Amino acid sequence: MKQPLICMTLTADTLEEDAALVRKYNQYIDIAELRVDFLTEDEQLYVRRFPSMVNIPCVLTIRRKIDGGIFTSGEISRTMLFGRGLAFAAQNPARNFAYVDFEDDFHVPSLQDAALAFGIKIIRSCHDMEKPVTNLRARCDEMRKTGYEIPKIAFMPSTLADVTNLFKEAENMTEYEHIFCAMGPMGQISRILSYKLNSYFTYVSPEEMNGIPAVGHLDPVTLNTVYNFRDLNSHTALYGITGWPLVKTSNPEIHNAGYKEHNLNAVMVPVRSPSITEVLDLARQIGMKGLAVTVPHKETVLEELAELDLEAGEIGASNTIIRKNSGWAGYNTDAYGFRRAFIEFLGTDKLRHRKVAIIGAGGAAKAIAYVIKQLGAHACVFNRTIAHAKTLAERYGFAYSSLDSEAADKLEHYSDIIIQTTTKGMNASTSSNEDNDPIYFYHFNGTEKLFDIIYVPEITPVMMRAAEAGCKVCNGMKMLKYQGYKQFKIFTGVDYENSDAE
Repeated sequence: MKQPLICMTLTADTLEEDAALVRKYNQYIDIAELRVDFLTEDEQLYVRRFPSMVNIPCVLTIRRKIDGGIFTSGEISRTMLFGRGLAFAAQNPARNFAYVDFEDDFHVPSLQDAALAFGIKIIRSCHDMEKPVTNLRARCDEMRKTGYEIPKIAFMPSTLADVTNLFKEAENMTEYEHIFCAMGPMGQISRILSYKLNSYFTYVSPEEMNGIPAVGHLDPVTLNTVYNFRDLNSHTALYGITGWPLVKTSNPEIHNAGYKEHNLNAVMVPVRSPSITEVLDLARQIGMKGLAVTVPHKETVLEELAELDLEAGEIGASNTIIRKNSGWAGYNTDAYGFRRAFIEFLGTDKLRHRKVAIIGAGGAAKAIAYVIKQLGAHACVFNRTIAHAKTLAERYGFAYSSLDSEAADKLEHYSDIIIQTTTKGMNASTSSNEDNDPIYFYHFNGTEKLFDIIYVPEITPVMMRAAEAGCKVCNGMKMLKYQGYKQFKIFTGVDYENSDAE
């Protein structure tokens, strides 16, 4: 089948607003879906005008609330609106809707006949906003009542296994055009890799639109520039970044830019799941060659590995895995990325008499503690679960402590350098508080150096507090880049950088 077309869903209040969005994103999309259910009642009366307002094929959709839309006026009103949108067809097909989306249980012969007479393709859709849809071939065969409809199935997966099953069932479905997608965060991979579903469309939404619930749409610019969507094909090498909830990640941007720079037919995509076992099942199903592994899987992934390199074994966490004949092999590039970024931040690799506080005891903290020990510093591990702090600290002969207001004095003793490794502060946009600042109870005196491994936002609440007190601060962006460069080499055998680091 052909490369999937990119269809942008439009949910503005007015036709002109929707048309303006088509003009803005024209170079990134192939088709525009007009969601009439989002238009004001006055604007709905003039939907027939829309195809002539834009220069690309359009889909006429009036989605009911039960199917994920917001139309609530009843089927009689909806039927009349469809009729208004299809009536008075122009001789020039470009001035008509190219597609109309009817749900599987919506059958109005006069509308169907009008669409066929005017050369308008019918998308026959099935949406399940609560659970997965299975037996796809049988469902699609049933939905093609006349043999001309394009069946569309979109569902909300309960687990990543539902997405894996979608790829499995769709693998050999090439007899006729169809549209498949899994919704929500776990389903986003089905939109990027829609070619593996043999899907006719993939759907995107403009950044400006907040009207659609979290169904997993990317914006058209990201799909094209970060994931190089139009260049993906059956020969593309697949890599992933996995974690949960993995709300936002910059790994695909780094890796995919590298693939493009080095003329490699490859792509990295997000694979979201709380289960590392289900992640690896999906990876096997779609032929993924490697995965970057982040919170909370850096430690649990070890049980799934057939091999583990020496450094990852000593650290007790793996953030990079590749598939070999014997199974998955694990590596740790966090240690390399942190060491390089940390030394640049400090301007020295001599820490023999420095006292360091490591905040957190998870997978990233394990790699960082490993490096701090190599650099010769005295350290203390602070963690909410003191047993975890104790386990990590005793591996390297470090001190350990709880992470609460009672630890303030001990933190001050180890405050030459403070390294924040927890997820607190990630995506935070407010001032410091107990929820977004892991050391909210600590008062900076201005002499500390703070390294926070979070990179979104660029300045976390704890970094802001430290900087205001006069401390030198650093976020985790360079650590992310440097560990990604080493990861890239493990994945491809190619050096990411052609020269020294910037």
